[in-house]
Amino acid sequence: MTGTPHSALRPMLIGAAALVALPLVLPAVGLTVNIATVVVVLAISALGLNLLVGYTGLTSFGHAAWFGLGGYAAAISQRAWFPGEMALPLLFALVLVALVSAGVGALILRRRGVYFALLTLALSALCYTVAFRWTEVTGGEDGLGGLQRGSLGPVDFDDPIAFYVFVAVIGLAVLYFLQRLARSPFGHVLAAIRENQLRATFQGYDVDRYKLVAFVISAVVTALGGALSVFLHYIVTAEAISVPLSGTLLAMVVIGGMHTLLGPALGVVFYIVFREFLSIWTADWLFWFGLVFVGFILFSPEGLAGIWAELKRRVRPPAQDAAAMSKRKIYEGLPLPAFLRPPARQGTVLDVQAVSKHFGGIRAVDGVSLTVEAGEIHALIGPNGAGKTTTFNLVSGLFAPDRGTIRLDGTPVSGLPAHRISGRGLARSFQITSLFNGLTIHENLRLSVQATHPGRFNIWRDVDSDTAVQAETAELIRFLGLEGIETIKAGDLSYGGQRLVDLGIALGLKPQVLLLDEPLAGLAAAERERVCRLVRTIAQTVPVLMVEHDIDRILAFSHRVTVMNQGAVLMTGAPDAVRADPRVQEIYTGSGTPAVTGRGPATAGPRPAVLEVEKLNTFYGKSHILDDVALTVREGEIVALLGRNGAGKSTLLKTLAGLVPARSGSVRFHGQELVGLPAPDIARLGIGYVPQGRGLFAGMSVRENLRLGRLARATDGRTGTVWSEARIFEMFPVLAARLSTPADYLSGGEQQMLAVARALSGNVRLLLLDEPFEGLAPAVIEELFRVFDRLRAELPILIVEHNLDLVLALADRVFALERGAVFHEGGSDKLLTNLDYRKEILWL
Repeated sequence: MTGTPHSALRPMLIGAAALVALPLVLPAVGLTVNIATVVVVLAISALGLNLLVGYTGLTSFGHAAWFGLGGYAAAISQRAWFPGEMALPLLFALVLVALVSAGVGALILRRRGVYFALLTLALSALCYTVAFRWTEVTGGEDGLGGLQRGSLGPVDFDDPIAFYVFVAVIGLAVLYFLQRLARSPFGHVLAAIRENQLRATFQGYDVDRYKLVAFVISAVVTALGGALSVFLHYIVTAEAISVPLSGTLLAMVVIGGMHTLLGPALGVVFYIVFREFLSIWTADWLFWFGLVFVGFILFSPEGLAGIWAELKRRVRPPAQDAAAMSKRKIYEGLPLPAFLRPPARQGTVLDVQAVSKHFGGIRAVDGVSLTVEAGEIHALIGPNGAGKTTTFNLVSGLFAPDRGTIRLDGTPVSGLPAHRISGRGLARSFQITSLFNGLTIHENLRLSVQATHPGRFNIWRDVDSDTAVQAETAELIRFLGLEGIETIKAGDLSYGGQRLVDLGIALGLKPQVLLLDEPLAGLAAAERERVCRLVRTIAQTVPVLMVEHDIDRILAFSHRVTVMNQGAVLMTGAPDAVRADPRVQEIYTGSGTPAVTGRGPATAGPRPAVLEVEKLNTFYGKSHILDDVALTVREGEIVALLGRNGAGKSTLLKTLAGLVPARSGSVRFHGQELVGLPAPDIARLGIGYVPQGRGLFAGMSVRENLRLGRLARATDGRTGTVWSEARIFEMFPVLAARLSTPADYLSGGEQQMLAVARALSGNVRLLLLDEPFEGLAPAVIEELFRVFDRLRAELPILIVEHNLDLVLALADRVFALERGAVFHEGGSDKLLTNLDYRKEILWL
C-alpha cells in the first residue's frame, strides 16, 4: 500500500512501457492492434473491479452490470443527443453510472460477505434481462449499432492506431488516478476495512461511507471500460452486461493478483493471449482456462503478480531471523507523547446512568450506572457473564442501549454509531485482540493517528507525505516499546506484541477517555508489569475504564472499582473496600488455588511416554520460531510449557496439532510419527487442541458444538476413555442447562468449558490447552482447575498458561522456552514454592 517514492513511480513506468509495447508485440505474434485495444479496455474495467475486491475486500460477482450500463449509456446518448461525438457520450455514461451506482450501493452495501456478492450477481442478471428484452431502447438481442468514433482535428479515430493511442492515454490516466487513490489516506482506510471492518469503525471511520465511495469509483472506472468498448466494436449488445462477463472480469483480477495495482492488467493480458491462441487449437479453450484458474487459486493465491516473489523465495530463501519481538527497543519511563495529552479537565469525563440491554430473553445489562473522573483508573470487575464487556459495547457504540443515558464530557452519546463516539474522544481495546493483521505495526498505528487529522478523507495526497502523521506515529511506537519492529505485520507478532498494538490503536485516537478490555489477559509477568506501567502513565492525563480479571494487580493500581454481577452493579468503592466486601469474595474472588489430588508421588518411576518430541524446528516465513525443541509427555501427568510472550509456546502446540507445519524434527504419538500429517489426521489419532480464544463455532448451539467435536475419528471404539455426553455433563453440569444456547451467548467461563468439552467429545488421548484460564474469574478458574486435576488420571495434558502460581500447582513437570528453545525442564514443586529459584530459572 505504501512505500518509497521510487516504488510509487514504478507502476506508472511499467504501465507506460506496457502500453507502448502492446501494439508492437501483439501484431508481431499474429494478433491485431484491435486486440491490443481490447486488452487496455478490459484492463481499465478490471482495475476498477480490483479497487472493490482487492483493496476494500468486497467481492462483486456482477460488475458487468456497470460495464454494460456504461456501454449502453454512451451508445444511447450518442445516437440521441451527441451524434458523431465520442467525448460527451463517455462523460454522460460516467455521470449516469455514478448516480445509479450510488443509489444501488446505498441499498446493497447494507449486506456483507456472501449476501453482498449474491446481490451483485442478481443485479447483473437483472440488467441483462432488461437489456435483452427492452428492445425499443436497447435493441434487444440485436443491440445498438452504427456508432461513430468521430475525430479530433486531423486525427481520425477510425484508424486503429489512433483509437488505441486514445484508449491508452485514458488507461494511463486511470492507472495514475487509482495509484494515487491507493496510496492516499482514503486508500489506506480501504485496506483497513478489508482487513478488519469492526476495528476500522472503532477508529472513527464511517465505514459505510468509505465503502460506498469505493463502490461508486469502482463502478465508474469499470463503466469507462464498457463505454470505450462500444466505440471499439461500433456496437453494444446484452453480452456486455451478462453474468459470464462478470465472472471473466473477476477471474482476470484473481489470476493477475488482486492485492496489487497492476496485477489485474496482467491478468487481462494472460486471459486474452490464452484465449486467442488456444481457441485456434480447440473449441474447449474455456475448459482449460478454468483449470488454469483453479491452479492459481490453489498454488498462487497472489496471482501472476506474486509468482516472481514466490520463485525468488524458493531460489534464494530469506535470512532466518529470530522472533520479531526480540528486536524491539524499549525505553522505560517515557512520558505520554505531547500530542496524545488532551486539555486539562476536572470532574466527570464519562457518565453512564441506568443503562440496560436485553438480547431476546437474556438480560445482559440491567440498570448499570458508573462514572469515570479525570485522572483516574476506574476498574470494572466481576465474574464471567456479569455484563462487563456488554457494558463496554454499549458505552463504545457497538450496541445501542434499550434505555439509560451515556454522556461523554457532558455530551449525550447514547445510541450514536461507534465511529461517531470514537470521533468524540472515546477509544477502546478489545478482549480478543482486534488488529489489521495484514498491515504492518506502523500502518496499524498510523491509521489511528491519521483518523484525528483533517486530511483523513484525502483521496489525492500520498499517505507517506504527511510529516505530522508520520512523526506522531513514530512517537507512539517509541512510547509503546515497539521501535525496531515497525515493519512486521501485526498478524506475525506474538500475543504480547499484539496486545501492545491493540492498546496503541486505541491510544492513537487521542482519546478523552480510554476503555481497556482485559489488557493483561494472556500476558507473561514481564509484559503485565510493562502494560501496567503504561496504563499508569496514560491515566495521568487520560482517564481509564478497565475490565480485568487479575484481581491483585487491578486493585493495586486502580483508584475506584465497580463490581458487577448478573448484569447489575453490586457495589462501587475504593479498592480496599471492594477487597474486604464479603459479597465480592463470594461471587468473584473464590477461595484460592484448590488442593491438587491427582498428581502422582514424586518417587514414582517414569511412566510410559505418550508424546515424544525431538529436534523440532518451525518457521513463520523467515522467522525461526521453534529451535530444536525436545520434550516428553507421559501417561497420567500434566506438563506445563512456560516462557515469555513470543517464546514459541503457542506455536509448539499448533505444530503438535498439525496447524503449523514443522520444518524438521520428530513428533511421535504412541509411537506414530506425526510430522507431515495434516491436522485432521492428527485430530483423528486422538490429539485434542483447545486454542487460545476458544475457537468455538459462533451461532451454533452448545449441542451442535459438541456434536461437531464428536465427528468420526479413528480413536472411537479404541481401548481407553470414551467421553459420552453424560460424562461430559457430569464434568461440566452448566453445559447441560445450556444445550440450546448459541456458543457466542455464553459467558467467557462457559465458553471455555465448552471448548474443553468439545475437544473431549472426540475421545482424545492427549489434550493440548493454550491459555485455558485466560480472562476467567477466579471462581471459574477453580472449577476448571479441579476438572484438569481429575482429567490427568485418564489422559495426559500439555498446557500453556501465564498464571505461574496456578499452572505450577497443577503441573507435574515443566518445560520452559526462550526464543523457541527449551532452556529448562524438571519438576514443578520447587518452582512453585521457592520464588528465588523461580526467578533464577525462569527470569519471571
